[in-house]
Amino acid sequence: MPQLALYTFGVLKSPLADPAPLTQEFYEIGEVVYQEIGRHPGYIAHAEPADHSRGTLFDADWGAWGEFAVPPWYHKGRTAETTALAATLSLWTDLRPAFDAIYSGLHRTALNRRYDWFERPEHPNYVSWWVSDGVIPTWQDGVSRLEHLHDHGSAPHAFTFHHSFSPDATPTRIGGIGPKSDRVR
Repeated sequence: MPQLALYTFGVLKSPLADPAPLTQEFYEIGEVVYQEIGRHPGYIAHAEPADHSRGTLFDADWGAWGEFAVPPWYHKGRTAETTALAATLSLWTDLRPAFDAIYSGLHRTALNRRYDWFERPEHPNYVSWWVSDGVIPTWQDGVSRLEHLHDHGSAPHAFTFHHSFSPDATPTRIGGIGPKSDRVR
């Protein structure tokens, strides 16, 4: 049975290592959000460094998730002191559980505050696609799918919740899915 891969990417207003209250607040809420999402029905797994190190994205060993990669439009730091991004890569059983986890609970609360922490994007900030059962998507897969979404809009290869596709590449609309803000220009 195919699984849904989900890649998110955002550029923070300040580096993760910044001791400013807003950056600390983002970092702290992120830990709690991950815990809540990890308990959500339909959640399978997410990329995390093999050694569970915090704050080192580019040098971490991500195991089967591959080498950490970012879109070409990210032009901020790449060291533990200068990295100013948040990225996730996860696997889900289907669209509905992923949507429900993202647009409810603590993650919904964090989304409501995203512009306190993140720069307003000119590019999509997330992308979904289907993978075969047992396939672990890589960070590079996420980056290339996000670039495809930006360049071509939603398609079976790379899509949003609002303009989604089933595993057989048929356009699908599941009731209640899709905030209007996820439209790709």
